[in-house]
Amino acid sequence: MLFNSLAYMCFLPIVFVLYWAVPHRYRSYLLLFASYYFYMSWNAGYLILIIFTTLLSYFTALLIERTDQVRTRKLIASASVLCCLLILFFFKYFNFMADTLSRLLSLFSITLHPITLNLLLPVGISFYTFQTLSYVIDVYRGRIKAERNIIVYATFVSFFPQLVAGPIERSTDLLPQIRAEHRFNEQKAIDGLKLMLWGYYKKLLLADSLSVYVDTVYDNLSAYKGFDLLLVIFFFTIQIYCDFSGYSDIAIGTARLLDIDLMTNFRSPYFAASIKEFWSRWHISLSTWFRDYLYIPLGGNRCGRARHYFNLLFTFLVSGLWHGASLTFIFWGAVHGLAQILETMLGSRLERIRKNPAGAWLCRIAVFAFCNFTWVLFRAQTGADALYVFRHAFDGIMNLKPFLISTLMTKDTLILLLSYVLILAVHDYMDLRREKTDKVVQNKALLWAGYVLLGLIILFGAQKGVAAEFVYFQF
Repeated sequence: MLFNSLAYMCFLPIVFVLYWAVPHRYRSYLLLFASYYFYMSWNAGYLILIIFTTLLSYFTALLIERTDQVRTRKLIASASVLCCLLILFFFKYFNFMADTLSRLLSLFSITLHPITLNLLLPVGISFYTFQTLSYVIDVYRGRIKAERNIIVYATFVSFFPQLVAGPIERSTDLLPQIRAEHRFNEQKAIDGLKLMLWGYYKKLLLADSLSVYVDTVYDNLSAYKGFDLLLVIFFFTIQIYCDFSGYSDIAIGTARLLDIDLMTNFRSPYFAASIKEFWSRWHISLSTWFRDYLYIPLGGNRCGRARHYFNLLFTFLVSGLWHGASLTFIFWGAVHGLAQILETMLGSRLERIRKNPAGAWLCRIAVFAFCNFTWVLFRAQTGADALYVFRHAFDGIMNLKPFLISTLMTKDTLILLLSYVLILAVHDYMDLRREKTDKVVQNKALLWAGYVLLGLIILFGAQKGVAAEFVYFQF
């Protein structure tokens, strides 16, 4: 059930009304039932994976808490983490690893016919697996107490707004909210609806519209060169951001309707003045997850310089692999890791540049350009496709007139799409400087007029009869 489908437009109001109509003691049951129904709308068979992962982590946490011996606690936690990772590996990485092993052996003239499994990747498996892993680890570390109420815990794992694409919530934040008794907050509900509206703007008007042109080019790369490739590189940069942050906005807005706060997942990432800052603003729930459960346990920056650089690179390699079972994702993670290492090495020099307003904007432009071209690795199906884009993106640049002519769309369509992007950029910049813009934009009538106008633009500008999946569902 997609957020941008008619089914969800019927599902959400029903859940909303029932949630506030029933007594508090029944709300976790309602949310659990709604979440399981929401997930089963994709593939009912894979519900068993969520239930198994839920039960495994639930009982593991209880065992850890009841065991006094440190070695036994560590063994129980490790076994649970390994089991969850093996499930993730089986569904997401088995074919990739088998194929990679076959190719490596072929270098030594050893022939191996890999076994491939025709499995459909369960939607959201990477997200809810990481959520349960963090819960078990937090109980093991003594940061939280194990949850006794299985219904409350199962709701935490499967909470439908963020079940299939995050944000990846921490048990310390979400579990207490599921247990708590809520009273309807009108202002919070209105804020949730506003955030959802902005999420739909990103998804329906930008991500879905731009995906048409991105898919057209990447499905037939050899037919395009020069300006068309540069345009599509830029389009995908905006598409991936609007698609994923749009999902997060709708998820967070939906949760607010139920008086539940989910963590902010994006904070104007394309205005970052460094790669490190970009990752503090992009997919924040995943970035902080890797920081707390991989980078810091490896030693973080509290070690020698060489080990620190290794920790950075290894964390980003794992992050790339998390995004997809392909070498292009691993290369994408490696490039970002190497960029952070280079920034660390040039730390004081770059900091001096960023202190100057003009220098800060130059850094923002450089980071945005870097993201544009590294997203090619993220989007390309193969390394060969990525190399083709890099090689031919600037074909004809010396002959400016034909270089600036696109065969993808009419001039009017390009202007319309760029106007949507401009609205996005203005919104993100204002959001970044909220403490100043809030003083300027205080006219409530003007604000409501803006939201009404935004709704009308979505209503008349979105593609009709199309409910495109969110990009991050494949991860």
